[in-house]
Amino acid sequence: MTHNTSDRTLAVIVLAAGQGTRMKSSLPKVLHRIGGRPLIGHVIDTALTLSPDHVVLVVRHERDLVAGAVVETMPGVLVVDQDEIPGTGRAVELALAALDDFEGDVLVLSGDVPLLDSDTLTALVQAHRDGAAAATVLSAVLDDATGYGRVIRDADGAVARIVEQKDATADEASVSEINAGVYVFEAQALRSHLALVGTANAQGEKYLTDVVALLRGSHLLVAAASAPDAAAALGVNDRVQLSDAARLLNARTVRRWQLEGVTILDPATTWIDVDVTLGTDVTVLPNTHLLRATNVASGALIGPDTSLVTCEVGENAVVTRTDATLAVIGEGANVGPFAYLRPGTYLGDKGKIGTFVETKNSTIGERSKVPHLSYIGDTTIGTGVNLGAGAITANYDDVTKHRTEIGDEVHTGSHNVFVAPVRIGDGAKTGAGAVIRKDVPAGALALSVAPQRNVEGWVEDNRPGTGAAQVAAKARSAQKADDGAQEEDR
Repeated sequence: MTHNTSDRTLAVIVLAAGQGTRMKSSLPKVLHRIGGRPLIGHVIDTALTLSPDHVVLVVRHERDLVAGAVVETMPGVLVVDQDEIPGTGRAVELALAALDDFEGDVLVLSGDVPLLDSDTLTALVQAHRDGAAAATVLSAVLDDATGYGRVIRDADGAVARIVEQKDATADEASVSEINAGVYVFEAQALRSHLALVGTANAQGEKYLTDVVALLRGSHLLVAAASAPDAAAALGVNDRVQLSDAARLLNARTVRRWQLEGVTILDPATTWIDVDVTLGTDVTVLPNTHLLRATNVASGALIGPDTSLVTCEVGENAVVTRTDATLAVIGEGANVGPFAYLRPGTYLGDKGKIGTFVETKNSTIGERSKVPHLSYIGDTTIGTGVNLGAGAITANYDDVTKHRTEIGDEVHTGSHNVFVAPVRIGDGAKTGAGAVIRKDVPAGALALSVAPQRNVEGWVEDNRPGTGAAQVAAKARSAQKADDGAQEEDR
């Protein structure tokens, strides 16, 4: 982590110890995802844009899951465990102790407030420093503040205290300015006053918010900076708020790509994760989800009704009504409609995977086509190949998965089954209905033809009384009459 350019050092403490019972989930609240990342990932990623000297994550509930999710992608984060004493005040106290004698500013963030942007946090830290305050609180004004702690100001407009919803009087509960759970403290003032915080409240917790009144009691300045976007400062406590946050983040992401030259016809039905990359002149049609680390190059057309998860799409490719995961689609290629690309699919430039085709762990070469009604698994296909309708690579023998290899410029008939392991040589051809069990040499025609046998009268003899038997008898009778008339004419 690089140092910030200010003369004063900055430490960021991220609180992620709570259970989040209102989520009613076995997954820790801060690991629920929006925009392709867990809530805590958004918070820490934004914190890192401030170039802090230290980032401390405080954990308790499911600590290994939470800490593991963070350290895996952000190894410089210091993880601190909260002890048996509950409350945000205790969490910050332990984090400060882990920083030894740190002097500077301490930015405290909640792990469940994912929409705060770096501009808002930078402005908060700067306002704190410019005002020489002991503490600066990020606030927001809401039409309905139910459930949030209230910012109570004194007659001159300074912050007097913060009151939690359960501890608020009727007058305090009527206040519309809420505490966003984001603070900047001068480290020494925070350290000394945290030691004075008790647990005499409705929750029996050591509240970080109690530090505000204690600082005022010591005649130190506590300021408040209002968030320019109140919605972005709100936390996620249940599934309703989770979906609200996801929608707001997605709207922000979609707008950003529109301003970068991407055509998105229906933002309301288009979902784009924050790690997705889109080139200029990409067109995204309605009901399309671009997820995780998907990368779409310039000029591509995606959708409608398409889901791409960590896929790579080349320039000017067209992907229609397709579900794809961990797939690569080449430049100028065409996929869909109603295609299913499973992990390991690689489609070469100007190739085609068509209607009702499923692919898995397969390479389909440049200009090669699998147009319709096929399953291609564990297969390597060369260039300029055309597979007829109904092609199936039978790759699994109930024990092992085997590969099929199809050379360049191979053309196959409809309804072929390739029983792996098998290789089709360059330029070979196969007949309709062929079951290919042996290698086919280059340039050969492979056929598996058995003489057709017709058993006359089988339906009437074996399915008497059925509709089929009745119409068959009628047709046979008519045919006999016709044959007899022709015989008389001779």
